[in-house]
Amino acid sequence: MNRFRHILCVFCLMLVACNANDSISRENRCQFIFDTTLHPLPCHLTGILGNNGHFCQVQTYVDNKGIRHLKTTRNFDNAKDDVALSTEREAQFNYYLGANDCIIIGTSSYDFTLLTWDGQCPNCLTDYGGYSYPLTWQDNGHKLHCAKCSRSYDVNNGVVADGASGRQLLRYYAALENGLIRAWN
Repeated sequence: MNRFRHILCVFCLMLVACNANDSISRENRCQFIFDTTLHPLPCHLTGILGNNGHFCQVQTYVDNKGIRHLKTTRNFDNAKDDVALSTEREAQFNYYLGANDCIIIGTSSYDFTLLTWDGQCPNCLTDYGGYSYPLTWQDNGHKLHCAKCSRSYDVNNGVVADGASGRQLLRYYAALENGLIRAWN
């Protein structure tokens, strides 16, 4: 009887663990690490920490010298920042930023958790294929808007806030530990 209970408990835990991950998108690869100790304020990504409702759109590129950069756009004022990841440690990281190399990362003003969303419209990705359905800031940065389908999403919880019903934003894991902001799936 004890063995049966043990097996039943393990099975229940496995079901709970599977359900806990249902909201994390696996459709596009996400792997992001940013060391805030190397980039103090006024760096946008460092500034989102502890500031509920503050989010940044993050994109990446490599310049002609081979140095990776992060381009960010803040939600509340559309200010742009360009951060060179020029240390030896940062050069070791590989970056994959979801569909079309763009993520949205910040702290929810609803439950104060660090969140990462894909920067592309999930409904247009599904309906039309391809990867060119970028989301832009709307309503003082409280929403993300898709020009293709006219949906707007609440940046704090990812649900469709305006427009036709549909899928919520694609979400990735997010964590802050020892000054490192990480996003992954």
